[in-house]
Amino acid sequence: MTPEARPPRSGGHALPVAAVVLAILALWYLAALLGNWSGAADALVRAGAAPEAGAVAAATMAQERPVVPAPHQIAQELARSLFGLPVTSKRSLAYHASVTLSATLVGFGIGTALGLVLAVGIVHLRSVERSLMPWVVASQTVPILAVAPIVIVALGAAGLTGLLPKAVIAAYLCFFPVTVGMVKGLTSPDRMLADLMRTYSAGRRQTLWRLRLPAALPDLFAALKIAVAASLVGTIVGELPTGAQAGLGARLLAGSYYGQTVQIWAALVVAAALSALLVAAVSLAEAGMARLTGGRPSGAGAR
Repeated sequence: MTPEARPPRSGGHALPVAAVVLAILALWYLAALLGNWSGAADALVRAGAAPEAGAVAAATMAQERPVVPAPHQIAQELARSLFGLPVTSKRSLAYHASVTLSATLVGFGIGTALGLVLAVGIVHLRSVERSLMPWVVASQTVPILAVAPIVIVALGAAGLTGLLPKAVIAAYLCFFPVTVGMVKGLTSPDRMLADLMRTYSAGRRQTLWRLRLPAALPDLFAALKIAVAASLVGTIVGELPTGAQAGLGARLLAGSYYGQTVQIWAALVVAAALSALLVAAVSLAEAGMARLTGGRPSGAGAR
């Protein structure tokens, strides 16, 4: 049987993935053991117990405020704060995730729209390319931690608080990959195809819609996957300097104030899971668009 005719093996990637997960868990437990050892030993001594190796090892996995929480401690906190509390509770991670998600989606929409407009202008107007492209690149050299307080204060002075300042910060991180990816995609068609469109007397608008835009879709969706994850990061960063009472950033800040490392790590896990879901949603949209246009999603080449 030729390689092309060989049927795909179901679950062929399960074993490598499981091996990587087990390796990560083993290293994580080892880090928790080593990072919490001295604190657990001191606690046993203060309690009048002998700091034997077995007792210390067991104590490292059950500290209330560990230096490095063990995976099972984070799992317990996730179960309690996601499923053991009402969604409307201020202590629920589901509530905080929904607050962060709303600002992320608004910022992603703003940044994507801005990036698309800039990309079309850069491709079609040389003056826009020369005047704006250097500033687009330079905007990303300023650390977001320096930009976020300025945006919060400026918009707050204008009476704009709540979701919008965080969305603006998310859009600031989002628009750059969309702009660069879309410019690359719009300029990807072969010159012969562009000449053929001119032969058919197609104008710029027709060339954009019938040639450049379909050719740009793979690069656009690749950029959107980066942009949506960057939007989540921008939203969380925007929640830090505001003293916000809701959102994953506020949860991280509260955990750092009170030394609740398990709470901090649980919020980080939820943020990572939320980012993965957003990227997966963009991938689903890409697959749907590929079916509509008869194309193929980016990265779906022959194996």
